[in-house]
Formats: sequence, structure tokens, C-alpha cells
Amino acid sequence: MAMANAARKDAFLNQENRNGLQGAPQATVLIVDDTPENIALTSRLLKENYRVKIANSGAKALRIAKATPPDLILLDVMMPEMDGYEVCRRLKADGATRDIPVIFLTARNGVDSEMLGFDLGGVDFIGRPISPPVLMSRIRNHLELKASRDFLSNRNAYLDQEVQKRTDELAVVQEMTIRIMASLAHARDNETGNHIRRTQLYVKLLAEKVRQHPRFRWDLEKEGAIEQIYKSAPLHDIGKIGIPDRILLKPGRLEPEEIEVMKRHAAIGREAIMAAERSLHAELPFLSCAKSIAYSHHEKWDGSGYPEGLSGEEIPLAARIMAVADVYDALISRRIYKQAVHHEEAVVIIQDYKGGHFDPDLTDAFLASAEEFRAIADGLQDSDEDLVRAAFK
Repeated sequence: MAMANAARKDAFLNQENRNGLQGAPQATVLIVDDTPENIALTSRLLKENYRVKIANSGAKALRIAKATPPDLILLDVMMPEMDGYEVCRRLKADGATRDIPVIFLTARNGVDSEMLGFDLGGVDFIGRPISPPVLMSRIRNHLELKASRDFLSNRNAYLDQEVQKRTDELAVVQEMTIRIMASLAHARDNETGNHIRRTQLYVKLLAEKVRQHPRFRWDLEKEGAIEQIYKSAPLHDIGKIGIPDRILLKPGRLEPEEIEVMKRHAAIGREAIMAAERSLHAELPFLSCAKSIAYSHHEKWDGSGYPEGLSGEEIPLAARIMAVADVYDALISRRIYKQAVHHEEAVVIIQDYKGGHFDPDLTDAFLASAEEFRAIADGLQDSDEDLVRAAFK
């Protein structure tokens, strides 16, 4: 009888080779069994079509699977010290091995045994004595399923990578768009390049400071909100590109009619950004933020600002933040035509205009972070050469 069974198994293996039914060529199968005869028999069935690894205990199986994860595990249930169920449970609890398909091989029959195996994460349950055709078919099917899952997982990872790449590229394009637009205004203004960088850092600092404040949380905790304000800040004076040189570059105090012309830069800035949006046929969040900053950062909390005389929370939050940053930097910056105000004096001035020029809560946040503002200013001071270049643009 044993000889007849062996002959049938030989015939089956030969037929498998002739038909090329190799499931997943070169796939690795780990056989876990404490009985040498079972290991020998199963290895003989598999070795023509798969790379075979052997473990004669649960502990050894876990070490092998962790070190070099196989494509599939054939796992005996009844083993001493650590049975197959416990091995499976540990495999599925480990991120490095949880996705390896596990087929239970056992003489323990019954629905309860099978359900326990499936509940622990096994993909199949084959009873002993093993039928070679059934075993080979089940292995082949599960390896094909695993290959499909791996393909989809790799493809999804690739697509995620591509999406991130495109997102990063878009962020670079946005950054360059802002820098180019800001440089257009900067090329004609008597401000230094450091002014743009300082105010950008101020607004980020102030926005982060009030992020958890009940009045501002709704706006600032939205994904990317603070980054949009930070990126848009350099465009706050983009509208100065439309102001005549005789006014924009005038070294002394402006006449009343010249002040009115200068005020137009807020509307000119908004229109320039809107023109960019129209050319893109889209309203982008960072440009919408830039519009608010460019148009409204000269509005005042008490309604005495321009261009529309907005007051309180009618003024967009990004513009209110920009107003604090812009005024502080104007105060502590020296120009060819004026001396700088000391940091301490600038802090007192901003405090005095709490509830007048500035949002009271933003003023408090500025006062609480005044030393951090000072550090930014000190780190990006204008040199004499910067001032000369700004004066002779």
C-alpha cells in the first residue's frame, strides 16, 4: 500500500513538471513541522517547484520568517512547546511577517479547529493525510493571490510616490511664483530683500503663537493654513509695482495727494494676483490668501485704515497678522531717509496701538513673543550695502 502511494506521488510530481504547473516559480515556502517524516514528504513534493526552507519548531520558524520572510508558510498545528496557532498569532502580530500567507497542515479535524486557524489569520486549512494535488493547487493559488496583492501594494506605493512628487513640484512652482511676483515689486521699492524675509518669518511666528487661541483656531488649524500665510507674505506689497517712481522712491515725506496715490497699491496688488488666477483658470488657496494680505494689511482694527475702512474681524485674519509684522519691521528698520527705532520702543508703540491699529489678541501674542521677533530681526539685519542698493534701485 505504501509503495502504491509513493508511486502515485511520483506520477503526480512528474505530471506537475510536464504541465509546468509551478504556481509562483522560485517562490520560497517555509515548512514548519516537528515530525521528520512529514518534513521529508512535504519537501519532496515542493522542491522541484519552490525554494524550500525548514523549521522543526515554532521558535525556529519565527526566527527564519523574521530574518528572511518566505512567500508562504506551511504550518503544522500540533507541535510541542509552541503549537501552530501560537506561531501564527505571533507572525500576524509582527509587521515584518503579518502578510505572509499561512496554510495550516494538521490531522486535527473539526470546524472549531479550522475556525480558530482562520481567526488567527491563516488563509487555508489542509487535513492529513495530505493529498499532493490538493496541496500543490492550494499553494499555487495562494501564491498567485499574494503576488496580486504585492503587485497592487507596490503599484499603490508607486502611485503614492508619484502623487507626493507632483505635490512637491507644485509646492516648488508656487514658491517660485511668489518669489518672482515679489521680486517684481522689490525691484522698484526702496525696501530691502531682508524686509521680505523678516516679515515672512514674523507672520509664521505670530500665527503659530495664536494657533490654539479660541478666536483663531478654526482658521489656523486647517491643514496648510499657516503655511499659506507664510508663503503669501512676500506678496503683501506687490501692488507697489503700479506706483509711479516719483512717489514710490521719494526720499522725504509724501504730500497728501501722493499718499492717496500710494494707498492704491493695495488694490493694485489684489488685481495683480487676480490676474494671475485668471491666467491659471483656477483659484488657488495660496493666491487667495495672498489677495487678502495684499489688499487688507493696511486696514486697522478700529476701522481707520484703508482701502475699505474695514474694522475688527471684518479684516481677514491673514491681513491682521501681516499688519503687526509689517509695522514692527518698518519701525525697527533703518532707511536712507530715516533712523530705526529700538526694539523696546517698537514694542511699546505696538502695545499702545492695541485695539486701535491692531487686533488686541494678536497684539498680546506679539508682546508674548517679542524677544523671538527681536531674534529674527537681529539675524537678518540690513547692512549698509543693502541700504545703498535699496536706495539706488
